[in-house]
Amino acid sequence: NEVDIRRTLLQYACRTLLRLRNMINNPMDRCLQNEFLSPHTMADKLPVSVTIILPTRNEEEALGPTVDSIPRDWCDELEIMIVDGNSTDKTREIALEKGIRVHLEPRKGYGRAYRTGFVAAKGDIIVTMDADCTYPAEVVPDLVKRLLDEELDFITCDRLSLAEEGSMSGLHGFGNWMLSFNARLAFGYGIKDSQSGMWVFRKSIFENEKMRPTNDGMPLSEEMKILARRVLGKKKAIEISVPYRPRVGEAEIHTWGDGWKNLKFIWAKRFGLNRTRTEWGPLDDNPDSLNGDIPEQS
Repeated sequence: NEVDIRRTLLQYACRTLLRLRNMINNPMDRCLQNEFLSPHTMADKLPVSVTIILPTRNEEEALGPTVDSIPRDWCDELEIMIVDGNSTDKTREIALEKGIRVHLEPRKGYGRAYRTGFVAAKGDIIVTMDADCTYPAEVVPDLVKRLLDEELDFITCDRLSLAEEGSMSGLHGFGNWMLSFNARLAFGYGIKDSQSGMWVFRKSIFENEKMRPTNDGMPLSEEMKILARRVLGKKKAIEISVPYRPRVGEAEIHTWGDGWKNLKFIWAKRFGLNRTRTEWGPLDDNPDSLNGDIPEQS
């Protein structure tokens, strides 16, 4: 099938040492390349448990390659989990086929998925990424190692400095710059990319309730960075630049609507006008593949 053909091409590229960009041109292939061309090796496993959370809604096209691109065998225990927002395609089925954990969150929202996943995660370290091949999964072990070696609490990944061609439209690029500028203006926290969805942090930071994000929508992303700098401080919460790649599959984001919500949230948060609408953590009856009650498991 098509994926097998692509894998064969990638293996051939690796064996013959051809330049990547001469053979691998579309986003899905660029995501799959990491299995063969960026194998991650560490002399010793990191002595820590890690959960990688992928919020999903109708990501059947990109979920498989995203999961496959995540390095294995570099930490004591690795959990890969999707928090799914009622996908109507084969997203959950693909996740189960890949042997990763599926947690079903019926309440809507990107932020809601994370406010559930942060509590449900088993790992001591949490890593977040989108399930669309945009973020470089191959750097996850090094980011976790840096978190541990430098005794950090939170790392957010700047996409804007190393964004690859085609990864972001001109409108989205301007929108990200505008929102990031407003966040820096409002909070003076020095974060270049306020909208990045790739973070690496200790789950224990949420023991402090002031560190728990409140928003159930896209603004949770900027809220995480605001709270990290405010509560943890600049020495414990840092920003690192990583590559950002073209998306695989259709985006659920609504450019103008989500942009306006993000802008309103920044200033509402600045003046203490934001409100928490749902409780922290999952519902008691949320289906989870660990319990065998995901619909696709029946």
